[in-house]
Amino acid sequence: MQTIILLPLIAISAILLARIPQISALGLSPLPLAIFLGILLGHLCSHDSSSKAAPFLSFCQKKLLKLGIVLFGFSLSIQQIIAVGWQAIFLDIIIIITIFGIGAFIGIRILKLPRDVAILTSVGSAICGAAAILATEATLKARQQHVTTAIATVILFGTLAMMSYPIIYQYVSFNEQTFGIYIGSTVHEVAQAVAAGQSISADTMQTAVVVKLIRVMLLAPFILILSTLLSRINKSTHATSTTITIPWFVFWFILAAGINSYAELPTIITNTCTFSSQLLLSIAMAALGFQTNYNAIKSIGIKPILLASILFVLLLFGGFYLNQWLL
Repeated sequence: MQTIILLPLIAISAILLARIPQISALGLSPLPLAIFLGILLGHLCSHDSSSKAAPFLSFCQKKLLKLGIVLFGFSLSIQQIIAVGWQAIFLDIIIIITIFGIGAFIGIRILKLPRDVAILTSVGSAICGAAAILATEATLKARQQHVTTAIATVILFGTLAMMSYPIIYQYVSFNEQTFGIYIGSTVHEVAQAVAAGQSISADTMQTAVVVKLIRVMLLAPFILILSTLLSRINKSTHATSTTITIPWFVFWFILAAGINSYAELPTIITNTCTFSSQLLLSIAMAALGFQTNYNAIKSIGIKPILLASILFVLLLFGGFYLNQWLL
C-alpha cells in the first residue's frame, strides 16, 4: 500500500484507538499510538523508501508537522493562564528551565549521548512530551532514530509518572486543586494529565489540564531561545551552520493562541482546528515511526533510558517539593 494512503490510515486508527476508554485511561494520546503503529507497519510491510515514498514522508515530517503545531494553538488561550494564577506560571517556568538544563547537561557531558538525543529527551520531559520533541526536532533537524528514541523514553516514564500520582495523593496533604497544579506542572503528556487528574477528581483534572497547557504554551518561547543559543554555539565552535534558524511556525502558533484568546470563534471552527491538529500531528508521527530502524535505536543503548529515569525522579520528587514550597 502506498504511504500516501497508509499514513493517514495509521493516524486515523491511532485517534480512534485513543478514544477507547481502556486505552485513554492509560494516558495514551493519538501521537504515541501513531508512532507505535507506524513502527509496527514499517517493519511488517515492504515499502519503498526511495524516490516515490521519500518525498511524501519528508512532507509529513516537516510541513504537516508544523501546520499541526500551528493549529494546536487554537486549543490554548490567555484566559486559561490567568485562571490558575501567576504562581502556576512561575512554577512551570522553573520546572522547564531546571529539567531541560539538568537533562541536557547530564545527557551531553556525563552520559556522552548525542547532543540531539539529550536535548530531545530533556525537552520532552520538561515541556509536553511527544509534541515538544517534534517541535524541537524541526529546529535541530535531528535524525529520525534520535527523535524516536526520545519519544519512547518520554512515553515510558510519562506513563510511570501518571500511574504514580494516585498513590502519592494518598500520602500528601495537598488539596485537590493544589494536587492538580502538581500534576500539570510535572506530568509529560496532556493526555496523561487528563488521566492522572481524573483518578483524583473532576476539579483536579481541570486544574491539571490548564497548568499543563501553560507548559505547552511556553514551548513557543523555548523554541525561539533554543534556536538562538544553538546558533551561537555553532558560531563559537566554528560549526558549519552559523545563522539563526528561525522557526517561523512558532510565531503562527502564538498568533493562533492569541486569536483564540481574544476572538469569539464558533465552536465548529475551534473543534475543526483541534481535530485537524491532532490528525496532522498523528500523520507526522506515523511517518516518523514508518521510517524508524529498530537496529539504529538499539545501537544508542541504555543511556537514554537512564537519562529519562533521572528526569522522571526529578519531576516526581523535585516537582513535589517545589509545589509545596510555592503553593
